[in-house]
Amino acid sequence: MYETILVPIDGSDQAQAALDHAVALAEEHSSTVNLLYVADTNRDSLTVQGGEVVDALEQEGNRIVSEAVEGLDAGVDVVDTVLTGDPVETILDYADSVDADLVVMGTHGRRGLDRYLLGSTTERVVRLSSTPVLTIRSEA
Repeated sequence: MYETILVPIDGSDQAQAALDHAVALAEEHSSTVNLLYVADTNRDSLTVQGGEVVDALEQEGNRIVSEAVEGLDAGVDVVDTVLTGDPVETILDYADSVDADLVVMGTHGRRGLDRYLLGSTTERVVRLSSTPVLTIRSEA
């Protein structure tokens, strides 16, 4: 039923809860889990700062993805990817490119004030995705 499960992660407790659910589904359905970190380069301040900031964001993404992969059960196939761009557009494009059967996301990420608003990345992905989206609320 779910051959490919996409889990956008950002290092938050919510993303970890989503990953835990995705791994449980992957074990049950022999699925591949695609971990995706999107370095948000869509902010005006990044345009002024240039490449160094983008490099730092990508390094942070690589660290977050590596830590997530290390914590996974070895019995689950994992593909990890770090991309740059607008998080919503990048998640949607990536889901299409890997032909994801399901996207699993936390209800809130760790992006400052945005984490308190459900007008966030997750809400926009739910509205715009042609792929089913499972949202997970952590206990944290």
